[in-house]
Amino acid sequence: MQSNEHQLSSRLNARQRLVMTFTFFSMFFGAGNLIFPPFVGAQAGSAALPAAVGFIVSAVGLPILGVLAVTFAGGFDALAGRVSPRFALLLGIAIILTIGPCFAIPRTATTSFEMMVAPFVASDSRWIAQLVYSLVFFALSFIFAQHPEKLSKVLGRFMGPLLLTLIAVLFVACLVHGIGRNVAPIGDYVSGQMARGFLDGYQTMDLLAALYFGIVISANIRVLNVDGEHQVQVETAYAGVGTGVLLILIYGALSYVGVVSGAIAAIDPSTDTGATVLTNLTSSVFGTAGTAFLGVVFVIACLNVCTGLICTCATYFHTKFPTVDGRTVSYRAWQLLFTVFSFVVSNAGLSLIIKVSVPVLSALYPISIVLVLLALTHRVLGARLPRVYFWTVLLVGLVAFAGCVSSLVAVFGGSLPWLDATLAFLPLHDAQLGWVVPAILGIVCGIVDSLARRHRR
Repeated sequence: MQSNEHQLSSRLNARQRLVMTFTFFSMFFGAGNLIFPPFVGAQAGSAALPAAVGFIVSAVGLPILGVLAVTFAGGFDALAGRVSPRFALLLGIAIILTIGPCFAIPRTATTSFEMMVAPFVASDSRWIAQLVYSLVFFALSFIFAQHPEKLSKVLGRFMGPLLLTLIAVLFVACLVHGIGRNVAPIGDYVSGQMARGFLDGYQTMDLLAALYFGIVISANIRVLNVDGEHQVQVETAYAGVGTGVLLILIYGALSYVGVVSGAIAAIDPSTDTGATVLTNLTSSVFGTAGTAFLGVVFVIACLNVCTGLICTCATYFHTKFPTVDGRTVSYRAWQLLFTVFSFVVSNAGLSLIIKVSVPVLSALYPISIVLVLLALTHRVLGARLPRVYFWTVLLVGLVAFAGCVSSLVAVFGGSLPWLDATLAFLPLHDAQLGWVVPAILGIVCGIVDSLARRHRR
C-alpha cells in the first residue's frame, strides 16, 4: 500500500503537467518570437509552407531536445564539461553574452521601438526618437531589475495570455482578409526555402536559452515532489512535447500572418524586419489604433523580457567573476554594465543587430546542436567513448568559427577570398551546413582516440 502511494506521489497529475507546459512555454516565447515567423512568411510568399517547416524544426525541435539533453546530463556545466571544464566556461560566457547584452537585450528595445514609435515619427527624426526611447526604456529596465520578482508577478500573469490572444486576433483577421494575390518568394527565400527557414530559426536563440532552461524546468518538477531521476525526465518530456505543440501552432499561424502581410504591402528584406511586417498588417487591417495597441503590448512584453535577461546575465557573471583584477564587482555593478552596453548597441538599429547576430548564431548553433545530439546518445556513444565530445566539438567549432569570421567581414562590406574558397570545399556548404561532415569526422576521431587510450591503459 505504501509502495502504491509513493508511486502515485512521484508523478504529476494532468493539471500539474498543464501548468508545467505553460511555464515552459512562457520561458521560451517572448515578444521577440513574434517578429521572426511573420518575416519568414512575408519573404517566402507562395513557398511559405516548406519555409515554415524548416523554421519550426530549428526554432521548436532543437530547443526541446536541448532541454531534454541538459536534464539528462544534470545541468549545462555537466554537459559542456564533458568536452572540458574550460570549454564549459567559454561556451557559457558566449551564450550569456549572445542571449544578453550583445543581441537579445538590445533587441528588446529596438523591437518595441519599431512597433510602438517608428510608425508615428518622421524618418529624418527617427534617430533622435530612438535615442530618447532607448534611454527611457533601459532606465526603466534597470530600475525594474532591482526587484524583478515584483514585475514578473504582475506581468507574468497576463502577458502570456495577452500575447496568445493577440496572435489569435491577427490570425483570424488574416483568415477573413485572405491572401489576395500570390506573392513569389523574395530575398534569401527565392530558393531552398526549407533550409533557409531552418537557419532563420536560429534567430529565436531558443536553443542557446534551452541549455540553461532545462535544469530550471527539472528543478520546478522536483519541487512538486517528483522523486526519481527517470520520472523527472519523463515529466520534462511531457512538458516539452506540450510546449512544442503550442509553439508549432503559433509559429504556423504567424507564418501565415506574414504571407498575408506580404501580399498587402511588399517589404525590402535587406532593410525591413518582422516588426515592419506586423506593422504593415495592423495599419492596413486595424488602422492607427490597432498599430498603437500592438506597440503597447510589445513595449510591456519587451520590458519584462529585458528585465529578466539583465538579471540573468548579472547573476551569471557575478557568480563566475565576483572579482576582476582583485577588485570586488557587485551584482548591481554587473547590472549597470550590461544595461549601459545594451543601450549603446540598441541604437545601431534592429536591422543591423539582426544582420550581425546571424554569423554569431551560425557559429554557436552547430556547436550546441552536436553537443545536444551527443548528450541524447550519451549512453550508447559518449559514455563508452568519451573523446567523441572533444573531437566533434573541436572540428565543428573550427568550421563554425571560420564561417562566422567570413560572414562578419561580409556584413561590414569586406571579403576574405582565401577563407571563402577554403570553406567552399566543404560538402553542404552551399546550404550553410558545412559543419555536418566535420561533425561525422569528429565522431570517428573520437572513437579512434578513445579506443587508443583504452588500449594504452
